[in-house]
Amino acid sequence: MGIEDLFTLKSGRRLAVHTLAEGVSGRTVVLCHAAPGSGLFDPDPEATWARGVALISVDRPGYGGSDPVGPGEWSSVERAADELAEVLVQLGTGPVGVAGWSAGGRVALALAARHPDLVERVAVVATPAPHEEVPWIPPEQNAGLEALRSMPPDQVHAALTQQLAPLATDPAHAVALLGAGPADQAALAAPGARDRLEAMLRNAFVQGAAGLAADIAGYCLAPWGFEPEQVEAKTLLVYGAADPVAGPRHGKWYQRRVPDARFEQSPGSGHLDIIPRWQRVLSHLAPHSKR
Repeated sequence: MGIEDLFTLKSGRRLAVHTLAEGVSGRTVVLCHAAPGSGLFDPDPEATWARGVALISVDRPGYGGSDPVGPGEWSSVERAADELAEVLVQLGTGPVGVAGWSAGGRVALALAARHPDLVERVAVVATPAPHEEVPWIPPEQNAGLEALRSMPPDQVHAALTQQLAPLATDPAHAVALLGAGPADQAALAAPGARDRLEAMLRNAFVQGAAGLAADIAGYCLAPWGFEPEQVEAKTLLVYGAADPVAGPRHGKWYQRRVPDARFEQSPGSGHLDIIPRWQRVLSHLAPHSKR
């Protein structure tokens, strides 16, 4: 399951950092997790081992072992990227390859845009475009979020935490929240895949639904803090053709805006495309690394 360490930020808040593979190649890959999610997830440990990379992942605020944000603060995409950058500087990893799955793709792109000296390459898997550009949030949920838009962060977090609380008691059911559908049956049938996802979700909810509530508020109601056009790193965009959450239209939106981006569509694959496509993601992020 890897090693978990607590890193203290300059702000005094602590972040849980998971070392999922120590690697032998001298290359580091960072994985930004989905929502709900945590850093306790390696999409395909055999592929990670074969590539010989170090794999790390950080719990965003309120997830797993990471402290929640303080009163009156948003858990924004910008903040997640800047805090991840602070961790990478503390670790002294040098430029890394960064992957983002679903909600984590925004953080990966923000890290590359805001801290280009820390990022060599980016991979984005199944990440939705902004809702106002490519609608993807169900109308009822979007209406609920819009009703919260004028409220301060503390009130928004409290309201969403109350709504999402039942999920924290049934993390196995929360696999459905990851957008898993009929097209993901092959991904879920991969050796150990469901167990790894459920372990990630159990870790995600150890503080209840606070992390998920803050995450949703942060990427839906607060500015992202970057523009895709600012991403200079070579970027791979991977999207499942049968993804009901963030299908190819979302990837094409990013492709039009990220200057050096390659779009790849996975035939018949869904929102859990990170599992079958992890080997491809690693080949992009660490092209010359092998055990």
